[in-house]
Amino acid sequence: MSMNIITIVGRIGRDLDSKTLESGTTVCNFVVAVDRDYKNGDEKVTDWFNCVAFRGNADYLTKYAGKGRLVCVSGPHESREWTDKEGNKRTSWEIKVNKVYLLDSRKDGTGQSNSSNTQQQFTEEAGDNSDLPF
Repeated sequence: MSMNIITIVGRIGRDLDSKTLESGTTVCNFVVAVDRDYKNGDEKVTDWFNCVAFRGNADYLTKYAGKGRLVCVSGPHESREWTDKEGNKRTSWEIKVNKVYLLDSRKDGTGQSNSSNTQQQFTEEAGDNSDLPF
């Protein structure tokens, strides 16, 4: 038996990169910063995870999430290979988001917490992936 599922909790590290493919599928790329439980000397250690969400998860993140939001994401950790402009073979690793939870409250324009956004969750149901680019 094999299993490839990773679950991380951290903060979105930069602005979301959302786009719609020619097929109409929404894609959202983002990174999540996860602090380790220990320090390296006086400095904390942070790991950065590339994540990609599709369809409903991408729409949900684009609407409710952004840089600095505390999230929990879960899904398979997959590699993607490509050839760069110089002809070098490259590999990157990313979490293909199946589940996403917002774990903090979003601030409204007045700086007040909007508790209705606390612990929101969206789960992408497994379905037809024929329009995905891989």
